[in-house]
Amino acid sequence: MNQPPSSEVPPPQFEREPTYAPGHTPPRPVAVTPPSAQPYVTYGLMGITIFVFLLQYFTQAALGYDLPALWGAKVNQAIAAGQFWRLITPVFLHGSIFHIGFNMYALYLFGRGLERGYGHGRFLTLYLLGGFGGNVLSMMFTAAPSLGASTAIFGLLSAQGVFYYQNQTLFGKMTWRALQNIFFIAIINLAIGLSPGIDNWGHIGGLVAGLIFSWLAGPIFAIEGGYPVAKLVDQRSSRDVWIAAAITFGFFAVLTVGALFLMR
Repeated sequence: MNQPPSSEVPPPQFEREPTYAPGHTPPRPVAVTPPSAQPYVTYGLMGITIFVFLLQYFTQAALGYDLPALWGAKVNQAIAAGQFWRLITPVFLHGSIFHIGFNMYALYLFGRGLERGYGHGRFLTLYLLGGFGGNVLSMMFTAAPSLGASTAIFGLLSAQGVFYYQNQTLFGKMTWRALQNIFFIAIINLAIGLSPGIDNWGHIGGLVAGLIFSWLAGPIFAIEGGYPVAKLVDQRSSRDVWIAAAITFGFFAVLTVGALFLMR
């Protein structure tokens, strides 16, 4: 089972000294806040995951076995037999109430802020690619079956770090404090992942997938306008997002093909 990051990086707040005509000094700086879209995808992912967990519980009670896990967990032999959906479905499966509780808490902490910056579609792509990349590396290096959303959560963690780094002109001194916090969260949780029964390769794969996608497609904000009105504008285009998604997916797809070839 996977173990997720367990701390929150606070949502950013930006301030910018306004531009103004010579001889005119505005009374105060212009306050600029990040996009405020509601994190519907984050809540939707939480709802789906909780529903699937309840389904796991009820099938276990009624049938004597966990039907969703039987058909959706990462099982190398089943993937080699062509059940490729098992490279993504584990993110919606969990092994205990503690497991799902910890992962959903991490998704709630990290997901809301990232979704506001990324937008709904790009955030969902990030989440699924993190899960996919994590399960590919798990398949390559771990023979044991695994499940859990922390592959995707670790993708969010690396994306959070990239978001701060690529927007450091806006965050200022806050950038390096946030990056240090994210770095220590990752190190601590990877160290915890060395414990028996935790799929650390899945965590590493999620980190790498999130890093690749967010580096190529994460929002890079610029402040446009001046006093008294200014707004944040994302410099990334939809084309950038599509290309980044294709590169990230293609990279792990090639690893999947190589791993399956070696498993023969």
